[in-house]
Amino acid sequence: MARQHGRRYQEALKKIEAAGPGPLSPYRACEVVRDTSTVKFDPTVEAHVRLGVDPRHADQIVRGTVVLPHGTGRTVRVLALVSGDKVREAQEAGADYVGGDELIQQIQGGWTEFDVAVATPDMMSKVAPLGRILGPRGLMPSPRSGTVTFDVGRAVREVKGGRVEFRTDRYGIVHVAIGKASFEARQLDENLAALMDALMRNKPAAAKGQYVRSVYLATSMGPSVPVDVREAARVLQA
Repeated sequence: MARQHGRRYQEALKKIEAAGPGPLSPYRACEVVRDTSTVKFDPTVEAHVRLGVDPRHADQIVRGTVVLPHGTGRTVRVLALVSGDKVREAQEAGADYVGGDELIQQIQGGWTEFDVAVATPDMMSKVAPLGRILGPRGLMPSPRSGTVTFDVGRAVREVKGGRVEFRTDRYGIVHVAIGKASFEARQLDENLAALMDALMRNKPAAAKGQYVRSVYLATSMGPSVPVDVREAARVLQA
């Protein structure tokens, strides 16, 4: 049975159609997506990028982090699992929860009221057993994502300032929040450009053919706005 969309959704589709035939330039797509929200709150704007990779092969998984120049528009609660002089460093950087054994015990009891966990390498022997709790929630600190480091202050500031992690799903698509509908089109455009640049820098050597296959922008529960792949790829070739 075909899904029936409501009136506001249909109106949003008409705005996309009125913007022009075919995919839009990145900046124009950012302008349009801001006007296609179908909800009453300030929705997140997400970029969905399909890459020419086969994630079934480990050497074609695209994964990394990027600091969005204008952040994501959401408040990120950061947990820092540290000890010694790193406690003060994490606190001064703005971490919401800072500590060691006592916080580990809380997590073992089921507490996960944070969005990102940062830990120093010397704490990982104690943090590792938390994998069964944090892993499924995407909260486990990882050297690859930059959340296991002795430079705790920098890691906390970057996460608070808009650093996001990306990874291809099983279909080779990357889904990343690049801001809110209340952002200016310029801010969304610059965040999208930063993401596209990061995707190129993480292009697997094993990837063959066209790397960026499609780019879409969408707000929470809103329709997708197609982005011209050639224009989006220009930032990759700069």
